[in-house]
Amino acid sequence: MKVLVLTGPESSGKSWLAEEIQRQFGGVLVGEYVRQFIDEVQRDTVYADIDVIAHEQLAWEDAARSLKPALLILDTHLLSNILWSRALFNDCPAWLEAALAERHYDLHLLLSPEGVEWIGDGQRCQPDLSERQAFFEASRQWLVAHGQTFKVIGGSWSYRSERVLQRVAQLIND
Repeated sequence: MKVLVLTGPESSGKSWLAEEIQRQFGGVLVGEYVRQFIDEVQRDTVYADIDVIAHEQLAWEDAARSLKPALLILDTHLLSNILWSRALFNDCPAWLEAALAERHYDLHLLLSPEGVEWIGDGQRCQPDLSERQAFFEASRQWLVAHGQTFKVIGGSWSYRSERVLQRVAQLIND
């Protein structure tokens, strides 16, 4: 099983590209639990929600892993929970970092906010490019510090799609 993660700031194409990957290569796609959570609770998240959101994201990931697909596509993982918790609350539940570090991921595609416009959807809250760039840099720093395999993807929407599909083809054929 190859485990692929799309990560990076909001409005950089993670969900769209995850669906493109699944259409092209098949596999099992795990979405972003926090979106469902926000739709259900109809309010901004609070610090106490971080544990619930992270546990549910892990449950979704674990359920998909148990299917043992040839390709597991994660629209996000605990790194987003960690970074959003720090960005919104200047704190993060201690267990998240250890839980993320103990899992195996074959490739992270780190999506840059540069080269594409921000698209509001009622849940996104970082229309300023500098905020999204800071989130991107925090993601990159975590991946480097924890020895994770990653590839930065930037450029226009069409260029992103082309590069992502090439990288996934390489991953599958390795």
